[in-house]
Formats: sequence, C-alpha cells, structure tokens
Amino acid sequence: MNLATLLHETAGHAPEAPALAHGTVVTADYATHAERSSRLAGALRNELGLAPGDRVALLMKNDPAYSEIMFGIWQAGCAAVPINARLHSREVAWILENCGARICFTDSGHMEDLAAATQSLNTLDRIMAIGSSEFNDFLSVNAIPVADVDENDLAWLFYTSGTTGRPKGAMLSHRNLRAMNRAYLASVDEIKPGDSIIHAAPMSHGSGLYLLPHVERGAVQIIPGSGAFDLEELPLLFQHWTGITMFMAPTMVTRLVTRVESHGMDTGNLKSIIYGGAPMYLEDCLKSLSILGNKLIQIYGQGESPMTITVLSRRDHENRENPDYQANLASVGCAQAGVRVRVVDTDDRDVGAGELGEVIVQGESVMNGYWNNPEASADTLRNGWLHTGDVGILNEAGYLTLKDRSKDVIISGGSNIYPREVEEVLLRDSRVLECSVIGKPDPDWGETVVAYVVAAEGSEIPAEDLDALCLEHIARFKRPKLYHFIEALPKNNYGKVLKTELRKRV
Repeated sequence: MNLATLLHETAGHAPEAPALAHGTVVTADYATHAERSSRLAGALRNELGLAPGDRVALLMKNDPAYSEIMFGIWQAGCAAVPINARLHSREVAWILENCGARICFTDSGHMEDLAAATQSLNTLDRIMAIGSSEFNDFLSVNAIPVADVDENDLAWLFYTSGTTGRPKGAMLSHRNLRAMNRAYLASVDEIKPGDSIIHAAPMSHGSGLYLLPHVERGAVQIIPGSGAFDLEELPLLFQHWTGITMFMAPTMVTRLVTRVESHGMDTGNLKSIIYGGAPMYLEDCLKSLSILGNKLIQIYGQGESPMTITVLSRRDHENRENPDYQANLASVGCAQAGVRVRVVDTDDRDVGAGELGEVIVQGESVMNGYWNNPEASADTLRNGWLHTGDVGILNEAGYLTLKDRSKDVIISGGSNIYPREVEEVLLRDSRVLECSVIGKPDPDWGETVVAYVVAAEGSEIPAEDLDALCLEHIARFKRPKLYHFIEALPKNNYGKVLKTELRKRV
C-alpha cells in the first residue's frame, strides 16, 4: 500500500488538525497538507511527465514543504531521494547522476551552486526552488489520486555517508517504511492526537522518516524558525507546543542538557527525546536523566534498516531497581518489533551470549539492496541477513551492546581494543567534555592507542591523570599511549565524530 495513504487517512478523520508549523505558526492543517501533496503529485505526473518509479530528489534545509513534497512524490508513485543539504555541490551532483533523478527540489540557498554543478547531467530535467513562482504554480494544478504501487516498489533511496568510498544508495520500499512505522509505534513511543514533533535534526535522515508515525497519529510537524537545532529558539517552542518529540544525536542531547543546567529551560512539554546515530556514553546518559527526567529513548538502526534494529526503552532508562541498570544503559537495547538480531562469527555462526561478533539483522524493515550495486548488495545481504559491520555483544536477556564499527577496532599486539570502552573510562573524569580514541600505525605493535580529548571550559587535564584513570579501570594495554588536547572534535552534520579525520592527523 502506498505510504501516501497515511496522510489521506488522517486528513479524512481529522481534516482541521494542525499538520505543519513553522516555529509557532501553523502553516497547514491535515486537509490542506493532503490537498497540496495531491496537487504536487499531479504536477509531477501530468506537468513534468514523470512515470511511476522515477526518482525525485530533495536537497533542502528543513522546511514545512519537505513533508508536502515527500507525500506528493509517493502519491505520484515516484521514489524520494533525500540528500544531505550540507554536502558539497559536486557530491550532490554525483548522487543525482547515480540515481538518475529527474527532478530536484531545493531551496534558494542551494539553487545557484546546484545549477552550476549539474549542467552536464543528462537525466536531470528540472531544478525547482520551493517558494518560487514555478513551485507555487504547481500547487494549483489538478490533483491526482494516490497511485497504486506494489509494496516492494522503491519509496526512499537513501545514500550512505560514504566514509569508505562513494556512497551507496539503500533502496527502501513502501513495505520497508511501513515496517519501520509499525516498529516505532509498537516498540519506541506512543503518539496521541495533539502531540508534536520538532524537526531540529535534518529531515533528510531519521527525523524526516519519523514524520510517518506522527502523520498517521495526527500529530503536528514543527520546523524551527531557524530550520535547525537552536538552543535560543527551543524555549519558545517548548512553551508553545505540547507532547513534543525530538530526534537528536547524542551531541545534541548533551548540548541541551548543558543549556538547561546552566541557564534553565522549561522542558515540561518535552515528552520524548529519541536519540541515536552515535554512542551515548553512560556518564552523559545518567546526567541527561538527572537534568531532563525520564524522557530518553534510544534507537539503533542504519540506513539499510532505517531507525529500526533495537530500542532502549523509556522503561529501561528509568528502571533503576534493575541490577543490570547501568549495563543496560550502556547498551542499545533489545530488538524492535518485527526484527531479529544475531551476533555471529566470520562464518555467520552464532557466538555465545556475552561474546563479541558482528551484528546481523533480519526483518521487513531491511532494505531491498543497494541501487545499481549488485556486488555490494549480495555481500551486505548474504544468507538473507543484513550484515551491519558493527561489532557487538548480545547478552542472555537480549540486550545488544555495541563496541565499535569493525573498521574502528584497534588491533595492538594481536589484541583487539574497542575505542568506545576506552572513551567511556576517559569520560569518568568530569573535566573531559568529549573524547575520541583511534589507532595509530606502529611498526612494532601494529597499532597504538591515541586519545583526542576536549576539556570542559576552564579546565586543564594533566595527561597523567587520565593515564591513572585508565589504569584503574581497564587493562594496561588498552590505555592511550598519547593524548592530544584539542578545542573540538571533527564531526559530520549529524553529530558523529569523524574518526577518519582524526586518523589523518596522526
């Protein structure tokens, strides 16, 4: 069934409910949202001549039009290609060429660079800026009904970050995203009419996917006036809206906690923070719970199984009587509804509870494969399981603890060292604001451990103190041999630390 029916079903029983907002101003109710998306679908098919299955790209900052365009694409039977708005124009051009997009919706800030970078593309017919006269004309064409699609038809073509080469396009079908939607409502969080989601994280990624369960349940989608995560703007939004959910990277959670602790902020209307995409260290998690209350829910997923592998529930975060409480907080939780998770050796044989191995996943949320890349598809989906490339431990209770990406494991003297374990220890020192641990090539040991440390404001940290801390908590061979104190860790647009950039420095 076409994902666009989620919007029309809600518009049918709650037409006047607010659907989209910019800051504190409602820009569309559900009836208006459905009508505008239907007209955009008509424009795509009848004005621009697109056929079912054609790809339509979105390169834009967060905007209420994002949801209108997304549902319009699906209603037309086409596939959406969300692109990180902060990529270089040449990277964007490569994605557009690789997927063969016919149309690219963008904003005025990207229009000039995008037009220059895509002059030689043969498949791209049109670049259209939201808010332009041409875009507004499309909102007045005749609407079309929701296109019939097969459940396995492509709906969302998501390009991975490409840290090890060119990005790969994960093909997500209508069935995949409906499975994600069901898993959210069954395993992650409850949504009621009158609730809201603030899209402070990029809608080209997880926050944008979470529009689906919120549309199904008749919640309002709020785009901050800044279009991003702005700690000066959030107090006003928290005061105005109710039942608020936000998807955040852990670094965003840490920034919010610091702001609440130092300046105060009424977070009573903030219902849920769904966090993921990078490790939330135990000390940071405990502090967040003490400052914000029981609002945290962690999800673990990948672009290949979007937002849907495991969940560390609100109950897990608040259940302090559980003897395994802190161990559970350091995990990513248990499998979401409809998902199977295993930890295996190099021959895909299950390892024992508590033993290290690669995390593999099976379920309806798992992608159909990579766009025009059968070799990578076959390798990643071998034996019918998604091979995540993550190293983890599954305990007897079903809680999965991630150690690191397999490529981030440090091998020193033949022993595996997992950077996150060392980072957790370093963060026990309250003077350490952030840290990241990597391996440095060594002619004798293969690799040695190097730590990059960001000190809290006004703090100085002798390396000897951190060395003593490590020796107190972990084996001697795991402790960093070298500490670099820097002002900030390099990160991508979603808050993930770029260990590749740190490796270049050593």
